[in-house]
Amino acid sequence: MIDVKVDGRLKSQRFRQEREADWRRLERLMEKVEKGSMASLSEEEILAAPVLYRSALSSLSVARATSLDRGMIEYLEMLCARAYFFVYGSRETLRGQLATFFAGGWPAAVRGLWRETLVSVGLMVIGALVGAWLFGQDAEWYYAFMPKEMTGGRDPAATTEMLRATLDGTKSSSGLSMFATFLFTHNAQVALLAFALGFALCVPTAMLVIYNGVMLGVFFALFASRGLGVEAGGWLAIHGVTELFAVCLAGAAGLKIGWTVAFPGERSRLDAAAQAGRHAATVMGGVVVMLFFAGLLEGFGRQLIVWTPARYGVAAVTALIWGLYFYAPRRGAKA
Repeated sequence: MIDVKVDGRLKSQRFRQEREADWRRLERLMEKVEKGSMASLSEEEILAAPVLYRSALSSLSVARATSLDRGMIEYLEMLCARAYFFVYGSRETLRGQLATFFAGGWPAAVRGLWRETLVSVGLMVIGALVGAWLFGQDAEWYYAFMPKEMTGGRDPAATTEMLRATLDGTKSSSGLSMFATFLFTHNAQVALLAFALGFALCVPTAMLVIYNGVMLGVFFALFASRGLGVEAGGWLAIHGVTELFAVCLAGAAGLKIGWTVAFPGERSRLDAAAQAGRHAATVMGGVVVMLFFAGLLEGFGRQLIVWTPARYGVAAVTALIWGLYFYAPRRGAKA
């Protein structure tokens, strides 16, 4: 029995002596990468790393198969795990990943949801038309969709001059800023909820998008009923083009997930939902960026630009930018 143990230790020592130099070299390379970056390696070291990794992996396989020293096996497992992420992991820097996302990943994901985007935009338009129609039938519908404490007195009881003053900058805009902040916060919440609730077979997502449209419809109808529709449209459009399109894209992402869960096709429902979720998550990553820019336009552009034609001009420019960015043909883009 003692002879067997001695023989096993001798085998482990011989096995280690024959290969340890390569293991140590690979370990030094990994320490160099982990302390610095891949750029710290020479060309010779970069070429040697995959060879040393495969050699260590082979040694680990032999050590496991022949039941060699347990400590050696654990050391090789850790070394191979570290080297795996270097050899097969992402070599791209954070800056490179962001560049790839904005240059192709996000626009491609949005184009892939063009059907769902059309549906989402259609639902919001329908909601806005319904809201305007309801207001036209009875102005009290305004209070059903717009919390009075958030409007700062901008409701059917307000005078026309007061409403005009809140749009053209001749009156203190603190109340309107509160309302604008509420609108932005509301739209951001709707965007996130529309995406998150998409798995429930599209129903909550569709309802949220429609409600958002109804809310805009009654707001616009109020100002239009006082002859201020053009001015209110410019006030909303300067940031609304970006903000509302972001909500529609979030709705499209939620609809994508819900439709896939309901109709997974030939794939399993879990696999189909996972794939749709990755696609939708890419779109939502960009939606967050759009909401950020919408906040800047709302916080600065809407306050500094009070001339209605200029507001429509900014809205048209942002619409053109987003349209070209997402839907302009790209070389090598998938159809």
